Amino acid sequence: MEENKTVDPRLDNAQWANVLVQALPYFRHWVGKIVVVKYGGNAMLNEELKADVMEDIVLLNTIGIHVVLVHGGGPEINHMLERVGKESKFVNGLRYTDTETMEIVQMVLTGKLNKDIVGILLQKGGKAVGLSGVDSGLLRAKKIHKDGADLGFVGEVTQVHPEIILSLIQQGFIPVVSTVALGEDGDINRYNINADTAAAKIAVALNAEKFVQLTNVPGVLRDVNDPASLIPRIRIGDVDGYIKDGTIAGGMIPKIECCMLARNGGVPRTHIIDGRVPHSLLIEMFSERGIGTMIY
Repeated sequence: MEENKTVDPRLDNAQWANVLVQALPYFRHWVGKIVVVKYGGNAMLNEELKADVMEDIVLLNTIGIHVVLVHGGGPEINHMLERVGKESKFVNGLRYTDTETMEIVQMVLTGKLNKDIVGILLQKGGKAVGLSGVDSGLLRAKKIHKDGADLGFVGEVTQVHPEIILSLIQQGFIPVVSTVALGEDGDINRYNINADTAAAKIAVALNAEKFVQLTNVPGVLRDVNDPASLIPRIRIGDVDGYIKDGTIAGGMIPKIECCMLARNGGVPRTHIIDGRVPHSLLIEMFSERGIGTMIY
């Protein structure tokens, strides 16, 4: 054993061995499969937790699981807009994106955050390549209006061309995707895309085995003030009922809708898990207990 490695004194060798043996069936199941992880927003703000997430992804990639990491970066975009003295403007919950804001979105997502994440993955021993939705025409989008309001250069994904991702994972790389998209044919504009929705559509296009949203909440809670009220599994057919009774509300609704989008598109397993819990991705992938909420 390497001298700089510490062992949890609460577990003896037999217990450690038992943990590994219990994980073995999960290793066998996931090797060779594609898992799309959406990582972003407030779950990215803690540098120590970010390092844990990257370690998890490198471990998964090392044992032969094809992880595709799709990231957002709303807080970082807000910070940069503040630095340049530009006010963030939201219309019906979506960021209004004029020409100047779109330049900053692209700079932050594809120039800074994307490369920061790639750099951490490389430092952890992984093989990673940064992409945006513009590269190889990965994401195509059209301009959207929200309840009749003009949102500027905000778009929704209309096409996913996953060939570049498939090529990279076949070579053992971890693709890291920022969600700036090209317009459709004849449209030379670039669009700011909701990262949750983009990740779900990428998962469908890749025929992924699993779609995971790493968030800053434990999952769906019966009582938002009580983490112990977590609902571990929700059938798609029960989602409307949870929305009507207020169990699923606010920002959780679009996250659930993205899970449903992926599941209805053929992704067998979709999850919302707490990115603030160290190594939550490994707990979900390799243990019977799992973590967060699964939509099935």
